[in-house]
Amino acid sequence: MSYYLVKLILSAFVIVFISEISKSNTFFGSLFASLPTISLLAIIWLFYDTGDILKIRQLSIGIFWLTIPSLVFFITFPIFLKNDFNFIYSLILAVSLTIISYKIFLIILKNFGINI
Repeated sequence: MSYYLVKLILSAFVIVFISEISKSNTFFGSLFASLPTISLLAIIWLFYDTGDILKIRQLSIGIFWLTIPSLVFFITFPIFLKNDFNFIYSLILAVSLTIISYKIFLIILKNFGINI
């Protein structure tokens, strides 16, 4: 139980740290958020939980391929906000377009024999 509490606290700390830095300096907030912190934490927790290098390798490959369609969010969200869309509406639209992009990208990858 204490191990899960440590995982929860450290993971939450990273998110809070980035959001607090972003309040005073969006550049540094962006810099820390652009680092693959969530991916690194997931890989570390998976290693300590399972020690399974194959699963870690598969996770890393999946993260790599799925990073590409996730960029749709970072392109569309600021565009919606710039065009005076409501924040929540912009978020929902950007996430929806990103999900569609994931589905399309997975079909494209499958056509090239890449299964995630």
